[in-house]
Amino acid sequence: MVETRWLDEGELAAWTAFLEASHRVFRAVEQQLKQDAGLSHPQYEILVKLAVAGGAGLRMTELAESLITSKSGLTYQVGQLEKRGLVTRDACLSDDRGVSAHLTEAGAVALREAAPGHVARVREALIDVLDRDRLAVLADALTEVAARLRDTGT
Repeated sequence: MVETRWLDEGELAAWTAFLEASHRVFRAVEQQLKQDAGLSHPQYEILVKLAVAGGAGLRMTELAESLITSKSGLTYQVGQLEKRGLVTRDACLSDDRGVSAHLTEAGAVALREAAPGHVARVREALIDVLDRDRLAVLADALTEVAARLRDTGT
């Protein structure tokens, strides 16, 4: 039987601080996007990914992987965006079973209009709270955590 490695005081402090900060930052961003742009945070991220992909769009499976979400959750969010005319879905040219998502012109406009408020809220909630050195440490640490989880398939 493997013995549990309980968190010590410092580890527990880091974990609880991470939880509270991440929840509060995500809530702040979510509220701003809903209030100012009528978008959820996942919907905003979908628009960003599709804008970066350009006219080719993205296969739904690739989009789900890049957003670290389930295919069903992505399908729901893309469906909501499609109802608003911000994205389209069509059959993938390289795979009859695949579906690709594409940003519409209305989606590009919505993204351009939402971006300034979103960036301002991200700055207020996280970026401007920390000096450059702390931001670099945070970025390095979270990149390392993400890489380890990605390597384990999580």
